[in-house]
Amino acid sequence: MTTLELARFSLRPALVAAGLGALGFAGAATPLAAETLGVKIDNDMRRCAPGNGPAVRLEVTGLKSASGNLFVRTYRARDSDWLKSRRYIHRVDTTPRKGKMTVCVPLPAAGDYAIVVQHDANGNFKKDFSSDGAGMSNNPEIKTFLGIPRPPALEKTRFRAGEGVTRIAVQVKYRN
Repeated sequence: MTTLELARFSLRPALVAAGLGALGFAGAATPLAAETLGVKIDNDMRRCAPGNGPAVRLEVTGLKSASGNLFVRTYRARDSDWLKSRRYIHRVDTTPRKGKMTVCVPLPAAGDYAIVVQHDANGNFKKDFSSDGAGMSNNPEIKTFLGIPRPPALEKTRFRAGEGVTRIAVQVKYRN
């Protein structure tokens, strides 16, 4: 067998396998696309209109002022993601309103999630424990140790979102 004949013979199974894979007949499962995390989005209330979803219509209460920034981070309810840097699905960035306001958080699918709300009161894009406010889904107590907040366990913040629009409320609390 010549080198050219050997090359054609060796390539034929690979071409057949590639063709079957393209047609959906491959024996091995195709890996899923990597999940996109850390996406920043605007507060678009149209996503929470009747008939839309899955999404969370979030009522945020207890806001001390309309200054700075409001960040709403949505996490899948997994210990491997909970409060880890850039492991949130979405971060809704919006301008706060004193008192209460509504934020729409789109979700990739129905399932279990946890939400964190941060009021960056001075607008410096940092966590300033002395001036910023925070709250979480299910409004768990946020304990402190030596003045530093200790986040609650994921199980205390987990909630189930359905196919439509799920309504929840989060109260923002401040140290002072």
